[in-house]
Amino acid sequence: MSDSSLLDAQANDPTFDDVWDELRWRGLVHVSTDESALKELLAGEPVTYYCGFDPTAPSLHLGNLVQLLTMRRLQLAGHKPLGLVGGSTGLIGDPRPTAERTLNTRETVAEWVRSLQGQVSQFLSFEGDNAARLVNNLDWTAPMSAIDFLREIGKHFRVGTMLKKDAVAARLNSDEGISYTEFSYQILQGMDYLELYRQYGCVLQTGGSDQWGNLTSGTELIRKVEGAHVHAIGTPLITNSDGTKFGKSEGNAVWLDARLTSPYAFYQFWVNTDDADVIPRLKVFTFLTRDEIAAYERAVAEEPFRREAQLRLAREVTTLVHGAGATEAAISASQALFGQGDLAGQDRATLESALRELPNTTTAPATTIAQALVDTALTKSLGEARRAVQQGGVYVNNAKAEDADAPVGDQLLPGGMVVLRRGKKTLAGVFVE
Repeated sequence: MSDSSLLDAQANDPTFDDVWDELRWRGLVHVSTDESALKELLAGEPVTYYCGFDPTAPSLHLGNLVQLLTMRRLQLAGHKPLGLVGGSTGLIGDPRPTAERTLNTRETVAEWVRSLQGQVSQFLSFEGDNAARLVNNLDWTAPMSAIDFLREIGKHFRVGTMLKKDAVAARLNSDEGISYTEFSYQILQGMDYLELYRQYGCVLQTGGSDQWGNLTSGTELIRKVEGAHVHAIGTPLITNSDGTKFGKSEGNAVWLDARLTSPYAFYQFWVNTDDADVIPRLKVFTFLTRDEIAAYERAVAEEPFRREAQLRLAREVTTLVHGAGATEAAISASQALFGQGDLAGQDRATLESALRELPNTTTAPATTIAQALVDTALTKSLGEARRAVQQGGVYVNNAKAEDADAPVGDQLLPGGMVVLRRGKKTLAGVFVE
């Protein structure tokens, strides 16, 4: 995953007077508590802040990456991060707009807590005067009895206010309704903020704007219990320019774990960013300066066909998440697949993951090139496959195919793989067993 040396070398954009102005320019503030007070707070002495991540899956995804990089920007400005992975809130799950969550076992949640703690750690520094800390809310909720929870925390929450929270209101108006378990989630998150305020003097929480009701439950609880005013920042939900949900591909999230989304697929996701979206993505997901991003904005306007901004975006974010080595392997494999490199010399795992992302088939060594073209849907029939080969439009491992009836087993790459290409851009993979 990410190289700590890359994060250690980063600095906030020197063209900004303070980190608040930078967050605003990068489009990372959708809603917040008092802006002038926040600006003053972040420009002053280092403060402690936190962001929470619930283990409702074995990995974080692109939406979480917005928060991780926001945390890193604040730490680079000198502030002290607390990375909270919710061992208790993960057992509950925040309310989804449509249906009740499936409750995972305690063992599963504990395993996912460890996984997410490792991912959060990659984006923060645990050295220096503003070293990060990892915290788990199970540490302070598990010892608390139900009676203590109701007497000490629950009494400060008004049901009418809780019913107005967006997620709760949406569920109340649905056929599914909402259980008391999920209804209580906002109380648990509010208690987290109170506990971190008491333990570490934490005065700022960041999260997605869809979590604003949960964020403000904490600010209000601290005001009522401690008489203190603390802050929250809600980052915008990232969507594509056409209104579709960012980070979704055919219903599947883009994960930060390489076992769930390969570095090659991750890199390709960013390369395929639309021209209308690439500059906002550079602002949110990279540490490039304002001047550097302005240069890419001109490049998109003047020479969009070069896709310079997309290539830089893909390189930067893949390196942040998966490290420089995996990024270079993904770039090399991408180039080799389109005839700009040696396929046999590619990292085997990277090439295999790339071919798994393409139309592919598993077949026997004696299967002909023509049949493989049909099996991978590069052609609709054997006749079309033979004509394509005769016309010189088919390539096997970047070499022009001469005989449609030649066995694919005669031209294997290491690991028993074959790359089929029709024309310049239509690719498929063949795995020979």
